[in-house]
Amino acid sequence: MLDDRLALIMVSARVLLLWVLACLAPHAEGENYNHLVIAPQSPVLEMGTNFTATCMIIDTTEVTADDLYWILSETVVPREQYTLINRSALSVTVVPTSEKSEWLYCLCKKKSSYVILNAGRFIHGIFLTKGYRPGKPENLSCEAVQDRNVISSNISCKWHPVGRQTTDVKTTYTLNVIVTPTQTYSVSTQENCAIVSMKIYPSHMTLDIWVEAHNKLGKIESEHLIEDANWFVKTNPPSDVRIPEETFPTSLLIKWTPPIAKVYVRLTYQIRYCRNGSQNWTYVPHVDIAKDIQSFRLQNLEPYTVYVIQVCCKNVRGPLDYWSEWSTNTTKRTPADRPKSKPDLWKISAEGDGVNKRKVVFICKDPVFANGRIIRFDIKIEDQKDKVKNGSWESVLVNRSEDDSSSSQRTITSLKQADLADKESVKVSVIAVNSLGESPAASLIIPQKGHELAPVKDLKVWSRGGQLWLEWKPPRSEAVSEYVVEWAIGEQIDWQRENRTTRQTAIKGNLEKFVCYKVSVYPIYSGLTGKSETKEAFLEEGVPLKGPTFRLSGTPGRNEAELVWEEIPQSKRQGFITHYTIYYTDGTKVHDVTVPANTTSYTLRLLSGDTKYDTWISASTIRGSAKSSNHTFTTAKYAPGEIEAIVVGVSLGFLFVVLMTMLICIYKKDVIKENFWPQIPNPGESTIGNWSPDYPLKAETPKEHCVSGISVLDVEACDGKCVFEEDKASLPLKKDKYLSEEHSSGIGGSSCMSSPRQSVSDSDDGGDMDDTTANTIVYSSVVASNGYKGQTPSSQAQQAFFSRSESTQPLLDSEENPDMLVQEGSRQSQRFTRTSGMDGPDLGDFNQLGRERQEALVPLDFCSLEEDSEQTTPTDGESADRLSAAPISSYMPQLGGYRPQ
Repeated sequence: MLDDRLALIMVSARVLLLWVLACLAPHAEGENYNHLVIAPQSPVLEMGTNFTATCMIIDTTEVTADDLYWILSETVVPREQYTLINRSALSVTVVPTSEKSEWLYCLCKKKSSYVILNAGRFIHGIFLTKGYRPGKPENLSCEAVQDRNVISSNISCKWHPVGRQTTDVKTTYTLNVIVTPTQTYSVSTQENCAIVSMKIYPSHMTLDIWVEAHNKLGKIESEHLIEDANWFVKTNPPSDVRIPEETFPTSLLIKWTPPIAKVYVRLTYQIRYCRNGSQNWTYVPHVDIAKDIQSFRLQNLEPYTVYVIQVCCKNVRGPLDYWSEWSTNTTKRTPADRPKSKPDLWKISAEGDGVNKRKVVFICKDPVFANGRIIRFDIKIEDQKDKVKNGSWESVLVNRSEDDSSSSQRTITSLKQADLADKESVKVSVIAVNSLGESPAASLIIPQKGHELAPVKDLKVWSRGGQLWLEWKPPRSEAVSEYVVEWAIGEQIDWQRENRTTRQTAIKGNLEKFVCYKVSVYPIYSGLTGKSETKEAFLEEGVPLKGPTFRLSGTPGRNEAELVWEEIPQSKRQGFITHYTIYYTDGTKVHDVTVPANTTSYTLRLLSGDTKYDTWISASTIRGSAKSSNHTFTTAKYAPGEIEAIVVGVSLGFLFVVLMTMLICIYKKDVIKENFWPQIPNPGESTIGNWSPDYPLKAETPKEHCVSGISVLDVEACDGKCVFEEDKASLPLKKDKYLSEEHSSGIGGSSCMSSPRQSVSDSDDGGDMDDTTANTIVYSSVVASNGYKGQTPSSQAQQAFFSRSESTQPLLDSEENPDMLVQEGSRQSQRFTRTSGMDGPDLGDFNQLGRERQEALVPLDFCSLEEDSEQTTPTDGESADRLSAAPISSYMPQLGGYRPQ
């Protein structure tokens, strides 16, 4: 209850204060006063804390607190964050979330015309600046460095700032140093370090040092450092570090000069040393070094070894991290001594020049503890089977400089090359000699070829952390005394020895990237070398330096081409080849084929004939691939044997056509003969040669559309007389005269067939007749005008027609058919046989003449005459009328053939 009353009293007091401020504001500003006032004015907000602002209404009753609202960064603040104090005061509580400064406005709703007209008096805003409270500085440290032979008057300090800062609220640091109550030094900065300058460094006096951090939100001090002034001193390193004597092979005496006088600072020292070229420093224990000394003797060093020595110092009472810098390097070699360890003996084996021979080269490294410069090696080779032939010691001189002897990488010396038989076993012994004595002897046994002891198992080699690591399993035999790990690049070789319990190790030599090493592990059985197990490995793989060189094997075929390539040289691979990729294109699409790494040839198939291809090969490692140069080839137009097959096929086809043609010609020889070589008719064998007057005439019923009753007069071709003359063609013919001389044509049985007849010349002159018959067989047909087949002619005088044909055309085809010799319904033909007593040439001469001249009878065709279809037997008058109606040339048909009988 009491708490509620106290809270109410505090709120009332706050409201009263705000009311007083609001009342005083109009009088202070005169006429330019505002009806809204926000308190507090332009505050600095601490990030992460609540902020409350109050908006009050003064000198107006137009609006109340219910008409007010708040805007923060152009966003209306939700009413849940408002607090109504009274009718004229409204507060808002906000929590800043952004480090960026922003405006907070109090506004009034446009409730009345007065508010609208005086809108500028009903708005008020404050600018919110945001920041963080300063943090307490930590890890304050100060030091005063040496300046020449005294301590500098400046003391520098640094600290670690704590907390965050904003751009609008930054933290300032002030470094304070109090020497005495009357001597105070201060310096301000916004960094985390500062330097205080004093007139003189106050040695042997107490200093009070601290840092104060402050900003708009507050201030805070660091822890105070209250120490003696010399506690902060950091001197220079000792100078003139030297080794004046070389008395013992295993120790060195070091001397130096202090950097500053004891009057200012009492110093303590620290010493470290290492072998030249190594970064493995050995530190002398601090308890072994007395205070305020200027010399020290190093013990347990290696003879004839170069050492690098450094010294530093600090105030005896100073902090541990106030040591000076290390002095410059001082290098010195220890005195020499006789070798304390054996030389490292090894061998290189190769095939010998002769049969059953081996070539072995014996090599060695200097002893690990050579203790001096090696001047020679003594070597002896002993036959294990024949002790009598044991060799003597041979000296191998070496010329070494002191730099070679001091190098951490021991030099490899080739001692001797020996040609051993495959069945020979030898023991080799080597001693290293320096200026002070000999080393212990190292030995190695070379067994017979094929009698080496078992190798290690499951050798693995991989790269890790910039080193090549090996792992193996020991052989079953327990007699292994040590292992030799060998790595080689071509003819360069190096090795290291591992003890008999080693199963995993790293190669300690300087290996190169992108180089293929042959790593081998040899088990050693008390000096006797066993079989090796070898693997290839890279310290780091890269992209091949070049692609494979390839070519075409032979001539490309129609659909295939074989590519052959060479392996990339080992020095250009820079990694293990994982696969090859063959690319080829005909200009439209690129095809690719992947083949294993152990492949050196491949045949491209399913190519197009007579097509130009561009191809290349890339070799790939795990790091990338390298492309070869392009090669272009053109496939053949025909596959091998395809041209021969085409020629054979065409030849067989042509032979088949020829054979079929010959068979057809043989099978159809009569048809071919008839079409290409027509038979010339023999008039002597024709039925016209069998005419005879012995057969009586039979009345024939003429066919429709034909004119019958044609009289044929046979006249000798050579007597020069004409039975009829053209001027007597109109005379009437007597029926009784021609009954005995009338002949049937005997040719053709159809009413449409023409009747060839022998004719006499139409010339009255006998001499003309002879000339005519010499060239032409004349056929004449005389049609009687006085009657038809004994029929009584009409009283009207009829004029006879005489037709003559002189032709060399073949006889009618109708003559070739013997079935057509007798016409149905026509008159019976009479045959006349020529005798020697008749006038003129006989029939045989006549036929011979016809064959020589190839002349034919001219038929008379009367089928074209127009007759009534119902009339079957024309009368004499009708026939005469029709004959006289048109010229005789219009009734002559085309000549045909004549078949002999």
